Amino acid sequence: MIHQEVITLIVIVVLLSMAWLAAGYFIYGRFIARSLRLDDARVTPACEINDGNDYVPASASMLLGQHLSAIAAAGPIVGPILAGLWFGWLPALLWIVIGSVFIGGVHDFTSLVASVRHRATSMGEVVQQHMSPLSQKLFLVFMWLALVYVIIAFTDITAQTFRAVANEEAFGPGVAASSAAYLGLGVLMGVMLRYLKTPLWLATAVFIPLVLAVVWLGTRLPPGMSATMMRVPVKGWELALLIYCLVASLMPMWLLLQPRGYLGGWFLYLTIGVGLFGALLGGYAIQYPALNLEGLKSMANGRPMLPILFITVACGACSGFHGIVTGGTTSKQIRRESDMKPVGYGAMILEALVAVLALATVMMLAKGDPLLKSDPNFIYASGLATYMGRIGINYPVALAFALLAFSTFVYDTLDVCTRLARYILQEIMGWRTFASSFVATVITLSLPLAFLMAAREKAYLDAWPIFGSSNQLLASLTLLGVSVWLGRTGRQVWMTAVPMLFMLVMTVWALVVQMLPLYAGLAGGRGLSGMKADAIISGVCGTVLLVLTAWLVAEAFSLLVLRRGTKKPE
Repeated sequence: MIHQEVITLIVIVVLLSMAWLAAGYFIYGRFIARSLRLDDARVTPACEINDGNDYVPASASMLLGQHLSAIAAAGPIVGPILAGLWFGWLPALLWIVIGSVFIGGVHDFTSLVASVRHRATSMGEVVQQHMSPLSQKLFLVFMWLALVYVIIAFTDITAQTFRAVANEEAFGPGVAASSAAYLGLGVLMGVMLRYLKTPLWLATAVFIPLVLAVVWLGTRLPPGMSATMMRVPVKGWELALLIYCLVASLMPMWLLLQPRGYLGGWFLYLTIGVGLFGALLGGYAIQYPALNLEGLKSMANGRPMLPILFITVACGACSGFHGIVTGGTTSKQIRRESDMKPVGYGAMILEALVAVLALATVMMLAKGDPLLKSDPNFIYASGLATYMGRIGINYPVALAFALLAFSTFVYDTLDVCTRLARYILQEIMGWRTFASSFVATVITLSLPLAFLMAAREKAYLDAWPIFGSSNQLLASLTLLGVSVWLGRTGRQVWMTAVPMLFMLVMTVWALVVQMLPLYAGLAGGRGLSGMKADAIISGVCGTVLLVLTAWLVAEAFSLLVLRRGTKKPE
């Protein structure tokens, strides 16, 4: 009887989460849409400019998949799993479902609308138009630094996946081979859509089975090839991934980003389906504690649940990175304004569901399970593989599918991040030529390259807390910029201002917590050589981010309160 009640609990948790998220989309999302006064009679920048390279109109269904796969990446998987392990699954779950509806969805939706209404420019340009040129420069620098953190963390995570081993069997080489084939399929699909005018439904029917086929082929690598690929060190894979980012971020969007993102969206839908099947029909019990009292007592390696929970779980609840994507690539592909609700708000709700299902792979594990000591990507992949075993798919193929799905999410973010960082650096410098695009991309990737080549393996664990802080600070600053725009055009401000204040308080608090070890050590007479790497990274980077944040907030306060800027036409 107890077992049955516990099984019912995991089903209830997932069903209630789904119902809440659906209600948020249809009720609160509709309210936000009405407040923003979406109008299909307006000509969007994608349709007006349509240069065939960066500005390319896309259907809502295609753009939703591409946008979702770009924003999702490893964030809604790694963050919820880490938070679940540290603090228990209940705090993470509550932050995901509440944050996504009232903060993350509002952030993504309003930043997308703001970008489209300003000729699909970045939020930095929106800030410049409604605040000051100095504010724009500060905001752009902040965005660029946040993207560099993302590239560092996700390149390292993906490289670790290419070296994955389970039960003394190497799965990483198969994932790497399948990943290369998957990218090739994306390019082929782009060519067919562009030049052969293949209908999207036909391309979908052809390429989705091909993607699944390359997953299966990845598990059938010759032993010699697999052994050779396993000899490639993690840093070798990191270098290869950064070279891929360099090439992919300079390619026209129709050739790789749009079709690859669309296929990645389908991959994401498939993993959501597998996760729902396992959580609802797999018959698994919730075994991991709702509150991890041991983790709370140790304050998650010295970090208190409040406020660290809110920077550990970013994607899935609220993420500043999403605002960069909406204003960098997605806004340049919006075909009509009504598409912005399903693409902006809807993608955030779907990402929250991904986060809930990722958290479920922790919920079903008992305390003391050896898998809990694994990396978050392997916990997630093992959970999906276990689910798929219930329908007769053997574990090696299922695990390869899950690991490739994880890598696919990261691929979609890595090259998008690099492209966005290139846009931002060009905007800061005023560069417009293709040669400057190449130079800006090389400069952007040089910092992740230097960090990853010099750091130890799994350096992303050092960078993750500061990545989370910068990401959430960026979300609060994006909401700040949107609030200024709404206020100066006579719109309701509270729906963005209240989330902005909450995120600002929590992330500044988290940033100060992370900076304290560095300054406490310096005050105690300890030199940098006697400190841990994560303390130095968090302290130095945190100081820079805190100064930029204070400067921007002061600029906004001066405009809205002291100078009381006049209203501007939209």
